[in-house]
Amino acid sequence: MMFHSSRPWLQRLSGFLFDTSMPRLVQEMLREAEPTLQAMVRDLNTPMTPAFEREVARTLNRDASEDLIPVETLMPPMMERFDLTADNFGPEERTLFGEMQTVCNRCPVVGRCWRAMRADAGWERCRAFCPNADAFEQKAVTAG
Repeated sequence: MMFHSSRPWLQRLSGFLFDTSMPRLVQEMLREAEPTLQAMVRDLNTPMTPAFEREVARTLNRDASEDLIPVETLMPPMMERFDLTADNFGPEERTLFGEMQTVCNRCPVVGRCWRAMRADAGWERCRAFCPNADAFEQKAVTAG
C-alpha cells in the first residue's frame, strides 16, 4: 500500500520502494507460496498492481515454469481474438492444431502474451507478437 503524504518527495520515494520490491516479492512467492502465485497467474482476471503484473510477466519470460501453461491459459483467449475455438479444428486438422499448441507452449514472449490477454487486447495488437497469428488468421478465413 502506498504511503500518502502532503510531501510529494515522500510519495515518490514510497512508490519507488514499492516498485523495486516486486522482484523480491515474486521470487519469495515462487519459493513460499507457489500454489497461490500459480492460481493468480492462471486466472487472467486476478487484480494486480501494475508493478506486480510487470514483474510476473518478466518472470514468465525468463523462467520456464509450471505457473503458466500457455496452451491452457493463453491459447483459448488468443484464439477468441481471431474468432476461433478448438471446435473449429476438425479431426483432419488434429496435427495442425497440435503444432499450434507446441508453438504456443514454446512462445518466446509468453509474458507479453499473458499481459495482453489480461488487458483484453484485440487481435490487431496480438498479431504483432503471437507466433501463431498467421495460422489463426488463415484458419479464421476458412472457418468463417
